[in-house]
Amino acid sequence: MAQETGGGFGRRSLLQGAAAGSAALTLPLFSGAAPAQARSGRPGAGWGVQVGDVTTSSGLVWVRSDRPARMVVQTSATESFREAKTTQTWRGPVLGAGTDFTGVTALHGLPAGEQIHYRVLLADPDDPRRAGEPVTGTFRTAPEGRGADVRFHWSGDLAGQGWGINPERGGYRIYQDMRSRNPDFFLCSGDNIYADGPITDRVTLPDGRIWRNVTTEEKAKVAETLAEFRGAFRYNLLDANLRRFNAQVPTITQWDDHEVHNNWYPGQLLDDARYTEKDANVLSARSLRAFSEYFPIRTLRPDADGRVYRVVRHGPLLDVFVLDMRRYRNANSPGRQTDDRQGILGAEQLRWLKRELSRSRAVWKVIASDMPLGLVVPDGKTNFEAVAQGDPGAPLGRELQIAELLRHIKHARITGTVWLTADVHYTSAQHYAPERAAFTDFEPFWEFVSGPLNAGGFQAVPLDGTFGPEQAFVQAPDRANTSPAETPQNFGEIDIDGGSGELTVRLRQEGGRVLFSKVLQPGRVGQ
Repeated sequence: MAQETGGGFGRRSLLQGAAAGSAALTLPLFSGAAPAQARSGRPGAGWGVQVGDVTTSSGLVWVRSDRPARMVVQTSATESFREAKTTQTWRGPVLGAGTDFTGVTALHGLPAGEQIHYRVLLADPDDPRRAGEPVTGTFRTAPEGRGADVRFHWSGDLAGQGWGINPERGGYRIYQDMRSRNPDFFLCSGDNIYADGPITDRVTLPDGRIWRNVTTEEKAKVAETLAEFRGAFRYNLLDANLRRFNAQVPTITQWDDHEVHNNWYPGQLLDDARYTEKDANVLSARSLRAFSEYFPIRTLRPDADGRVYRVVRHGPLLDVFVLDMRRYRNANSPGRQTDDRQGILGAEQLRWLKRELSRSRAVWKVIASDMPLGLVVPDGKTNFEAVAQGDPGAPLGRELQIAELLRHIKHARITGTVWLTADVHYTSAQHYAPERAAFTDFEPFWEFVSGPLNAGGFQAVPLDGTFGPEQAFVQAPDRANTSPAETPQNFGEIDIDGGSGELTVRLRQEGGRVLFSKVLQPGRVGQ
């Protein structure tokens, strides 16, 4: 387990100090610097470290400095870094204002299935002797053989609906719950921020209690400028639980709508009086740049065009297919088209997904979807936000694209597909089967929903019968936007047995309680 060390403002003292401070709990950002680093004479990494997109032999290490700095990473087989034979030094980029002082160093040639200890050093670019305190972390590379078990968690929706970091309840406590279970990685299913959701200093709950938030200047309004998007991503890193989690658990990160605006789609002009910039294309480009700066993602770079959708291969037991159902979709509509080539994925992403699923030799193929398939998610009174539109008949609109994908999985004899998602702010399990469906040319499969991490809870939405879903489990509040103080937050857990290949899904709530579990057998088409 990584120790929380060096280079930053006191991670516990930040929240304790905020709780003891004024009612506003306002933390100045000192032009983007971590609070206690602003007066230091050497570069500091007070925002912690992260590792992303880990494979059997590689990973991406992320850090943010409080000023221009050269990033240097050291890796070792031991936490002490005393074994010279196993210690390597990786010279990373110079971090500057162009990337909001963030940077990523790619590690290659790592041993498979091993615990890697690392430390990040930030040095003055003009004087390497002026270096800050190193910040440490650890992660496991994916196993090369089938004998090792795999565990990972997934969830989504962080700091939504005005529910931010509340020091009085210990901040984002769910990250401590997940960290204590020592997963190999965490899959974030989107809504890493709520760019369209300002954070105020206090919210009055229905029973009269007061929810108190840590606040920052950037989170006082909706995000429109690049600086405001960057500030929104920085906000979550003020939480000590999240920083400790990032130092121990690698991430696979995707995005959804609230990284930009609720229910946005390409070409949209926002009908929202809070915004001066109403072009969703402009806002999404700014958000994607900040997103690429604040998460280590193999297919994204802040200074170049890239994509969120990708495959992360985690040894012979697991491939994770990360989708982007936001950037290539058509406009939200009633969804009754009889021909829809663009759909929710776009034609190119659909071709890529079919090709990569066919190539995969992993026992399990997790399709990380940022939106559910058979849950009816509305956008206003007549339009729909996800795939389903409430018509239980033959596929229409975006359902046509999903039908094509499911047909491909069946006829290409692709085994072990499982769909994971978040988005709807409750947890559920759906089994899809052709004998219950209007569209029948597919094999049965499961979809599991988790979340939120720290956001409002919402009522369950109806199911659409086109693909024959049956809800084996659902837990949701009975009213909209219940606070994390009223409704436990949720995360999902996947365990894959290295011997049998069995995959066990557990839907857990904050505190670790298991709400629902399901064991799936390997080797079946669909699942």
